[in-house]
Amino acid sequence: MQRNMDLVRIILMRIEDSSSGWAGQPFGIAGFTPEQVGYHAHIMIEDGLIEGSNVTTMHSKGPEAVPRSLTWKGHEFLDLARDQKRWNQAKAKIGKIGSAPISVWMKILNELMLKDLGVAS
Repeated sequence: MQRNMDLVRIILMRIEDSSSGWAGQPFGIAGFTPEQVGYHAHIMIEDGLIEGSNVTTMHSKGPEAVPRSLTWKGHEFLDLARDQKRWNQAKAKIGKIGSAPISVWMKILNELMLKDLGVAS
């Protein structure tokens, strides 16, 4: 399964929208299969964007997890990625090369934010 950065962003925003700070259960995202959401939660936990529980079993179609809450890194990424215009600009830049590690996403989003603030990067 390929990583979908739009889904990563949606998962982060959905958790952030919770007034308690906890991801609501059951956790699903319209337009995405439970397997897609579970896999992305799994890799987001691995990278430290969210906290959650690995719920992979022998019968799972692939690695899967259930999100619990955002981490500091998740908040940091979301601060950079929340603005739709900035997100679209970053997607266009990265789209020219196909895909990029999250560190590149954060660098591009940071540069775009600094540009919006009128601060030279």
